[in-house]
Amino acid sequence: MKMRHCFGAMMLCAAVATGCGGGNAQETEPKTPVAGTDGNKYVPYEERTGEESVVYFTRDLSAEGLIKAYEQVCGDITGKVAVKLHTGEQNGPNIIPREWVKALLEKDLKDATIIETNTYYEGDRYTTEQHRKTLEVNGWTFCPVDIIDEQDTVTIPVNGGKWFTKMSVGKNLLNYNSMVALTHFKGHTKGGFGGSNKNIGIGCADGRVGKAWIHTVKGSDDQWSIAEEEFMERMTESTKATIDHFGKHVTYVNVMRNMSVSCDCEGVAAEPVVTPNVGILSSRDILAVDQACVDIIYAMTAEEHAAMVERMETRHGLRQLSYMKELGMGNTRYKLIDLDNGGKEITAAEAAKDLKPFVQ
Repeated sequence: MKMRHCFGAMMLCAAVATGCGGGNAQETEPKTPVAGTDGNKYVPYEERTGEESVVYFTRDLSAEGLIKAYEQVCGDITGKVAVKLHTGEQNGPNIIPREWVKALLEKDLKDATIIETNTYYEGDRYTTEQHRKTLEVNGWTFCPVDIIDEQDTVTIPVNGGKWFTKMSVGKNLLNYNSMVALTHFKGHTKGGFGGSNKNIGIGCADGRVGKAWIHTVKGSDDQWSIAEEEFMERMTESTKATIDHFGKHVTYVNVMRNMSVSCDCEGVAAEPVVTPNVGILSSRDILAVDQACVDIIYAMTAEEHAAMVERMETRHGLRQLSYMKELGMGNTRYKLIDLDNGGKEITAAEAAKDLKPFVQ
């Protein structure tokens, strides 16, 4: 009996490598993750592998166009619905027009709630009180708006991540059965571009804990000390936690309009828009819809896309796409369905053809 006990103890010690006369505790500690590379390199469509998803496209930048795009991908949106929308800083000029969102909710999402979180930076949405005032200034008063980290936070698992095993999000996220990611596609100061991945990954992480995990090296005096590929990966893991939580009950609509290289977080201080408006894309595949938007940017003329491409590549933002694929979040290949021409399949180059210069 005594011998069996001793042998079991020795085997346990060996398994956990905690010593028991020898062993190295360091061997069982998690290794520091290493960020991927090539976030500044665009991968052409013909070099990609894997299955194809479906992405819908319309050039109709209006409430009707938004409704049309959403209705292609809404089959699994049931129960209590959260609409994840960037509602913007006070008087921000580039956010999705309120009238479009109101029309969509009135037609297809009558009982839905817009959800937001407070910001990590000090500004017009840093506290719930400031945030509520900004919502009023910007006209988001036609339906409920739930600041989901207003009262508390909760952690949800990150499956397969290398930076996180869990992500801290606003507690009220758990009150919803489905999510519609309604995203203004544009540039981003840290992420290179802001699509559905950024809208969810940053937008559902709570303002004090989750966003700090994504943006800041622990103990650093620089609030924005995490950048380039590591930032893209952390943000993407945050997104994965949320979309895994909703499962099939999540869908994505990206609006390619008023695309400054600045995020809507910058409000009236955003860089002037120099990229042409394009249209609205929707998909049930988060990677495919963000990839298609990026592909359309790259398919523009050199003059049209210079600012956006420079912003994406200098921030290594394309790592968002390759890491989503590594995590199994979707496909980089897709069929682009033209809703304006009877559902014809087109290329990103055809979607980017004959664009008109942006006019405020």
